[in-house]
Amino acid sequence: MFLPGYGSDMEGTKALALEAWAKRSGRAYLRFDYGGCGQSAGAFEEQTLAGWRDDVLAMLDQLEGPAVLVGSSMGGWLMLLVARDHPHKVAALVGIAPAPDFTDWGFTVDEKLQILSEGRLEKVGRYADLPMVYTRAFWQSGEANRVLFSGLPIDVPVRLLHGMADAEVPANRTIRLAEVIRSAKVQVTLIKDGDHRLSREADLALLIAAVEDVTRAL
Repeated sequence: MFLPGYGSDMEGTKALALEAWAKRSGRAYLRFDYGGCGQSAGAFEEQTLAGWRDDVLAMLDQLEGPAVLVGSSMGGWLMLLVARDHPHKVAALVGIAPAPDFTDWGFTVDEKLQILSEGRLEKVGRYADLPMVYTRAFWQSGEANRVLFSGLPIDVPVRLLHGMADAEVPANRTIRLAEVIRSAKVQVTLIKDGDHRLSREADLALLIAAVEDVTRAL
């Protein structure tokens, strides 16, 4: 199951590349849009991190047996929440530039104050023409669901991919994540010239190899 990042949808390069791999490999695969994103109903600015986590759980409830969760950026945060709180639903994790707790470290003090006082913040991103909107409801939901303040009781195989040229999520945050996950079956792959998207052909090959690696043990 592919979990997109903040403001992304199921039509992204990585989601489609994994679908093509799954078809070639005879694997079941699910990609979907969170509420308020892509083709799903709802207003984007009314969504929260906890609400999107619940969307993931609703999709997992439709499946037979545990799933391999592939989380990109914020999707990496969601996969950790689900694996921590619903371990029977998760067989393995693959994170692509995972961004857990970004409501804490991803904003300046002034930006946090604006979110709290005005209820929303428009922030220009590197990969979109229009500013990304962050709301007070989303920010507060993120702060209430932080995962890196203590050890993560996750015991499944975990593969984490991160570009060292990522200007959105520092690669050292993935190193920290690997440290706090309890599982000994955690491997980190750093791509020296990789950016946050990791959508080049070589990056996609590494992603597919990571998914193949964890599925071989299932």
